[in-house]
Amino acid sequence: MSVLVLGGGLSGLSAAKHLHAAGVEVTVVDKGRGIGGRLATRRGDDDRRFDHGAQYFTVRSPEFAAEVETWKHAGIAAIWADDFPAVAARAPGRNETYPRWCGTEGMAGIGKFLAKDYRVVSNTMIETLTATEQSWIAEAEDGRTFTADDVVVTFPVPQMLSLVDVSRIKLESDLRKKLEAVRYAPCLAVLVSLAEPAKVPKPGGLFCGPEPIAWIADQQAKGISGKPAAILHAGPIFSDEHYRDATEDVIRELLGAAKPYLGDIEQAELHRWKYSLPTVVYPERTAEHVAAFGRRLLFAGDAFGGPRVEGAYLSGRAAASALLGLTSTGTRNGS
Repeated sequence: MSVLVLGGGLSGLSAAKHLHAAGVEVTVVDKGRGIGGRLATRRGDDDRRFDHGAQYFTVRSPEFAAEVETWKHAGIAAIWADDFPAVAARAPGRNETYPRWCGTEGMAGIGKFLAKDYRVVSNTMIETLTATEQSWIAEAEDGRTFTADDVVVTFPVPQMLSLVDVSRIKLESDLRKKLEAVRYAPCLAVLVSLAEPAKVPKPGGLFCGPEPIAWIADQQAKGISGKPAAILHAGPIFSDEHYRDATEDVIRELLGAAKPYLGDIEQAELHRWKYSLPTVVYPERTAEHVAAFGRRLLFAGDAFGGPRVEGAYLSGRAAASALLGLTSTGTRNGS
């Protein structure tokens, strides 16, 4: 059995890990230069590091707890704090008492740890999928092809549907309807290099806003940056309204809102996360379509069954379990 996993975020890496552990030949293909998706760490050339995607994660399920225990023993994850202060009424779910975990040297280290045992191909965009009697054939934009018995797609759902449509794969109507209902909020993130330590209260994270800034994090206090650095995450409303604004305008407005917590600024960069937070999710952890010749196509991601880092991990695990016959998924269609 061989499986092609499209997307190297946590869902894809989770699926690949569990398939590989079961003896399946796995290849992960990702369009980015690295892997991990929003488990992202930007490294500067001056001993600064920025977790500009997911800042932390919580652990609620026994399955994810067991996984995080392996990360802890490997030295790549640790508890950052039990909670963070807030300057305004917290958004729903922010009052929970679960410990907040993070990557010890940045969140990207978790993705690298998960990807160490199987083949990962970066900087590669898959343009079409074709089901044949022998295998799935995935063609990349550079002309390379990849083949596998089954495929797991872990892109954001709009990109999944785009690939399906270009590939002329006809999904069953109920599956299509549920996928089309998924929605995301964007997030504008500003990476700030500081001349002096940030003024964010201990332990280094602060719930703000919710608008225009939802979150500020001191990356030096977090323990991943050798020099003063901070991350600003804009709230979903501001991010949506200003997503296409000029970079300098977005940075100026967000730095102004965060001024009391920053001090002297040396440099600021903007990163735009288009599909940051699933706001309307697919009701199950994974979904399945059976294409021509019985070729199986699984969908997974943080928009399946619930957001958060843990949700992404559990979704990838569910897709792997479905392919291995350990669980059943929803839709099966032979078109």
